[in-house]
Amino acid sequence: MRFRDLKVREGTLANDLPYYALGDGPPLVVLRWFTPAHANPAGLARGVELRVLAPLARHFRLYAVGRAPGMALGTTMADIAARHAEALRAEFDGPVDVLGLSSGGSVALQLAADHPDVVRALVVAGAAYRLTPNVRRLQRRYTEEVAAGRRGLQHQAITAAASPAGRALARVLLWLLDPLVRPGDPRDMLAFARAEDGFDLGGRLADVVAPTLVLGGERDLDYPVELFQETAEGVRDGRLITYPGLGHLGVFRSGRFAADVTAFLAGIGPGEGTRATS
Repeated sequence: MRFRDLKVREGTLANDLPYYALGDGPPLVVLRWFTPAHANPAGLARGVELRVLAPLARHFRLYAVGRAPGMALGTTMADIAARHAEALRAEFDGPVDVLGLSSGGSVALQLAADHPDVVRALVVAGAAYRLTPNVRRLQRRYTEEVAAGRRGLQHQAITAAASPAGRALARVLLWLLDPLVRPGDPRDMLAFARAEDGFDLGGRLADVVAPTLVLGGERDLDYPVELFQETAEGVRDGRLITYPGLGHLGVFRSGRFAADVTAFLAGIGPGEGTRATS
């Protein structure tokens, strides 16, 4: 299924969480990666996201969910997870499968630990139970530079390529791209970055009782393979798939990504969560 052929319906869940729905099949809630604005993506960003989601839309009714706008500084990851839990309880009849992409994986892990009643099964892609100090530093520089009105997207080059040459090129391209993706109000991204900066489930991974699949790139510079392993081993029922030779974004672009997610969720059995309204 080509992403241009997808029929997308947009809306807002409880607690002002923006989402769009697409595809057919059992529900799969996708918590999206770090975004400059807390809104459904448009333009280039929308195309990038839909290319990742289109293969999954053959098997699932996808609900791609973002964070709510107007996020206050001092908001914690637990606060964000609580708002997501309320929204999912209002939208679905029972627990649903959740796929967290990158920063969305941080939210998904917090959600599963704090609100196990809403998560039937969990897939965490390109994320782990905490950020590394280097990622915290670069994400802080990115958001603070943009909040100050300066170009900062180049600090995200670590996520764009696995090789030194690729990262050097990415820094130039992201610096040029920055004005095109800069949010009108950067306070949301700054508040979320600070919330993720304090995120660490290292002492609570056993509270994640939903069957969990962790997907990670062998050359991910955001997260070393050891963090993926510790995450999969720490949850109650976890497994890990690593993609040889791939960096952070390579996981989502892999031809195996959708197949691995689908096989894992199908192996657990049919989901009980259904749409409360269509």
